[in-house]
Amino acid sequence: MSLIIESTFEYLKTRLGLSPAKIEFYKNKSIDEILEAEASEGNQEAIQLAADMFTNPSMLIELFQLADPENKLVILNSMTSSQLEKLIPMLEQDDLVQGLRFFTMDNLMTMLQKIPKEELLKVVFELFSERQVIEYMSEEQLDKVLTGTDMDKELLLKNLKSIPEIYLQQMLESVTGQKAEGNAEELVLQISQLGDLAYKNAIKSLEPEQKRQLTLLITSTDNKYYKNFDADAYTHIISREREKEDTVKAMGSIKPEHLHKMMEHLPKDILSIVITQIDTEKFAQALITKFPELLAQLVAG
Repeated sequence: MSLIIESTFEYLKTRLGLSPAKIEFYKNKSIDEILEAEASEGNQEAIQLAADMFTNPSMLIELFQLADPENKLVILNSMTSSQLEKLIPMLEQDDLVQGLRFFTMDNLMTMLQKIPKEELLKVVFELFSERQVIEYMSEEQLDKVLTGTDMDKELLLKNLKSIPEIYLQQMLESVTGQKAEGNAEELVLQISQLGDLAYKNAIKSLEPEQKRQLTLLITSTDNKYYKNFDADAYTHIISREREKEDTVKAMGSIKPEHLHKMMEHLPKDILSIVITQIDTEKFAQALITKFPELLAQLVAG
């Protein structure tokens, strides 16, 4: 696995003071072979470089010209997938977001469904207001939350009083089959006294626009209810209403550890390209401390 890239050979020529004859002789040799040959002839720079390149990150950066992403890529392409994955946590948040651009919108939605709901909600509210979320949410999802076992019935009934009386009458009539009368306070009291099944059916029968208003009042009072909507309900809204670029930017709000796992789904060649954005000093240090055997192979040829 010889690693003599052009800039590395140029560096060796200058650092070791190689004559034209030696440059010609060494052009097909590995770094290790060049240093060994020069060291055996007493070249002190070769001796020092041989000692430093496995311990000194700055020296490694100079030797392989690692500030150049293309030179990083040469090394990254020689790594296994598991070795590349060890470098992902060293990427900055912006670099991780750049990596998301290599996924399709469908891929992004699948991955969003697998992260904790609180992380998904960060993305959702980067993209939509609370009112928009409720507006775009399916009626089936609204019913699920409003009639869920952990819905605070007192909170729901309190906000139900803000619904126009005509809709409250319709709710009651839909489950009792009898004409409903009274003001909002009285009608809500009657709804509260329904049996569990009739109560839930009454809520589900509420006119859709009023149902959205009721849901928004509740979720605005207590944001915990946003967690009760299904993850795929959110991703369906995102994929339908927002472009990939906006979605990727919003995903920058996700905790890094979840983005790290997403990067592991990239093809190896693409992941290598993403990791070229790694801080050069961190990369050199990682080669020395995490991958000494790989580094030895690279210079040995």
